[in-house]
Amino acid sequence: MSSTPEPPAFKKESPKEKDFGNPGLRGVRTTTLFRAVNPELFIKPNKTVMGFGLITLSLCVAYIGNLHATQENKKVLYEAIDSEGHSYMRRKTSKWN
Repeated sequence: MSSTPEPPAFKKESPKEKDFGNPGLRGVRTTTLFRAVNPELFIKPNKTVMGFGLITLSLCVAYIGNLHATQENKKVLYEAIDSEGHSYMRRKTSKWN
């Protein structure tokens, strides 16, 4: 009696679990130029650098918002004379507005 050996049981992973272990395009064959131009697709995410970038970007937006909010206070008044010869105080305005 010869018994045939049973093939070893292979663990088949679901596609979702398999893709989760290798995020991005690290497993795909690409050219060196593509990898050099798009490094964010191949580098593992770094939480520290991500946090630093988020804080830096937030501070930049807050600074620009602060500049925009205080710009209104920096507009100075000047004495203007209308066509009838009356003088009055007028706030400087931009020609773009």
